[in-house]
Amino acid sequence: MTVCILGNSLTALTLAKTLVNYEIDVDVISKKKNYKINDTRTIGISKNNVDFFNSNIINIEKLIWNIKTIEIFSENLKKEKLINFKSDKNQLFSIIKNYKLHQLLYKELSKSKFFRLKFQIEKNLSYLNKYELVINCDPFNSITKSYFNKKISKEYNSTAYTTIISHDKIINDTAVQIFTKKGPLAFLPISNNKTSIVYSVHNSNNVKEENIKELIKDKNFKYKIRGLEKINRFGLKSFNLRSYYHKNILAFGDLLHKVHPLAGQGFNMTIRDIKVLSQIIKKRLDVGLLLDSSVSLEFQKKIKHKNFIFSSGIDLIHEFFNFERKTRTNLLSKSVKIVGSQPSINRMFTKIADKGILF
Repeated sequence: MTVCILGNSLTALTLAKTLVNYEIDVDVISKKKNYKINDTRTIGISKNNVDFFNSNIINIEKLIWNIKTIEIFSENLKKEKLINFKSDKNQLFSIIKNYKLHQLLYKELSKSKFFRLKFQIEKNLSYLNKYELVINCDPFNSITKSYFNKKISKEYNSTAYTTIISHDKIINDTAVQIFTKKGPLAFLPISNNKTSIVYSVHNSNNVKEENIKELIKDKNFKYKIRGLEKINRFGLKSFNLRSYYHKNILAFGDLLHKVHPLAGQGFNMTIRDIKVLSQIIKKRLDVGLLLDSSVSLEFQKKIKHKNFIFSSGIDLIHEFFNFERKTRTNLLSKSVKIVGSQPSINRMFTKIADKGILF
């Protein structure tokens, strides 16, 4: 049998490579021949998910930059650390450029006899009838609009600005998150002389794009900046899909859940979804069962509630610091500093960030 994956995104190719590794025929169907990925976007992948990626999908060790420490600051407490997460191992998590991972996945998939990339102009969807299982990773097709539009959603009224800064060479293995008065700002190292930036600015600040560079430089206390690449932007919202599937079509990736980028957990949630889905599929293959709509039903039962709890936790973190931003008090930051200094709590947060709530 052949599984159909709609979309040519990073999630779609990651899922396709997972299935191809099980020697499942996969048709990836895209509307665009030249799929473009922003070259300033990066993703963080937790240690546990890097290990899963390397052993079950594709080895990404040559593409990643390892982070050993995460430092959390609040502008209300100036340069005092609220929380310090540190790994006794090689890394807490790793940073990778989106487009480099997409290129690697496509290159390796192209070598497989089980993989086919097809281009289909969306006029007649009758061609999907030949597939017993369709996995939809495309948020903009008519299937998404028709069957996957019921969500528990929230608008953050914020804009995320992403770029990459060049700076003097340093030992660059510490990620920094600063909760500023305009919104959370993350410095995510990708080499010893380059660092990815994600700055989520609340729209009430009326910040113009040309001022973002100055804001980044103003909040930076670590790097001697030599240059900034092009700044890209996107609006922020979170949601959880109410139903994960329709008949034999399973929604996947950002169609299932979208979270605020402050914790760097968006793609990590997708990798955990792939882990669960691949386990379901492997069990069925081992006993000779077909891959059909029952796969989607089992997947939803196993993961939906966990995804909702996890994404709600990330939203709670955002609202906690957003309340402090609006009230301009430092009492909340001081309480976080006290709680975060407890070793047992620190270890618990580190474990959840690494493995989600699946452990």
